[in-house]
Amino acid sequence: MIKKCLFPAAGYGTRFLPATKSMPKEMMPVVNKPLIEYGVDEAIQAGMTNMCIVSGRGKHSLMDHFDKNYELEHQIEGTSKEPLLDDVRGLINSASYTFIRQSEMKGLGHAILTGRDLVGNEPFAVVLADDLCINPESGVLEQMVNLFKQFRCSIVAVEEVPEDQAHKYGVISGSKISEDLYRVEDMVEKPEPGTAPSNLAIIGRYILTPDIFDILEHTEPGKGGEIQITDALLEQAKSGCVIAYRFKGKRFDCGSVDGFIEATNYCYENVYNK
Repeated sequence: MIKKCLFPAAGYGTRFLPATKSMPKEMMPVVNKPLIEYGVDEAIQAGMTNMCIVSGRGKHSLMDHFDKNYELEHQIEGTSKEPLLDDVRGLINSASYTFIRQSEMKGLGHAILTGRDLVGNEPFAVVLADDLCINPESGVLEQMVNLFKQFRCSIVAVEEVPEDQAHKYGVISGSKISEDLYRVEDMVEKPEPGTAPSNLAIIGRYILTPDIFDILEHTEPGKGGEIQITDALLEQAKSGCVIAYRFKGKRFDCGSVDGFIEATNYCYENVYNK
C-alpha cells in the first residue's frame, strides 16, 4: 500500500562537528552500520521499495553507500570479509534509490516539500535517520503501515518524554482513541518551557497523505523562521484527521552525542552480537 519512504538528509549535523565537516551525519556508524541504513532496513521491512532521499551539498557518500562498489567487491571477493557486505547488498537489491538536492535549509517541512517530485501523488512514509528505532518483532514503520490500512490518514509516531524535555520537540494533544492512539487536535513545535499541551513528543516517523504537499506550499515560516511540518499537520488535522501513535519499541536520539553513544552500546550488546 505504501511503497515510498522519504529521508530528509540535507542537514549539516552541527552537533557532531568536527566529524560531520566532511561526513554526513546520516553516515555516522552505530557499531558497523550507518544510521541511514537502519532506517532503510526498517522501511523495507514495512514493505516499501522506493527510498527517496533529500540530500544536500557534500552528501555524495549517501548515494555511494546504496550503490555497488566494484573495486571493493573485487578486492574482498571470495575472502572471509565478503559476507560483511551481505546486509547492504540485500538493501540495494530490495529497493530503488532516488535522490534530490535541497538547495536551502528551510526546515523539515521544506525538506519534505522538496521531495514532492520523488514521491508523487500517493501516501508515503518519512524517516528521520537521527531517530534510531528498534523493535525486533515489528518495526515502527511496519506498525504504522498497519494502522494506515485502518485509518487512511496521516499518522505521526509519538513517545512520552519528561515534561522538562518537551520544549525540544513537536508536541501533540488530542482525544484518546485507544490506549496508544490519539486523534490530534493541537500540535506545537518546540513549545516554551512549561507551556507544552502534553508530554507526547513527535519522533522521526511519519506516514503522510499527499495533500500535505499543497498545505506545505502555503505554510508560512514558523518556529525558528523555518517551514515546520507540525504547522502543516495541524492544518491537515483541522480539515480532516491526523492520528498520533505511541509506538512499541526503543528509540534513540542519535542527533545528540549522549543518544548516539546509548544507541551504539545498545546495538552492540543486543543487535550486533545476535
